[in-house]
Amino acid sequence: MSCYFRHLKDLFAESGVSVTKENKKDVDAFLHEQVGVEYKHCPEAWRAIKKVAQMEGNDRAKLAKALRKRFSAH
Repeated sequence: MSCYFRHLKDLFAESGVSVTKENKKDVDAFLHEQVGVEYKHCPEAWRAIKKVAQMEGNDRAKLAKALRKRFSAH
């Protein structure tokens, strides 16, 4: 679970989301959902997330916005 989070620090910073011990599983499941991969298929999810996270522009911005909307403290 969430084996790829260390590679997403910039995306989490961009979205303003702090991954904690308490929300890590929820963030992981949310990311799987966002890229259309069944939860707990880490390698497949990472391949899909990496494509989006390494992009610049609209898809990355949409993912950052979705993370912010779902997990940022209001």
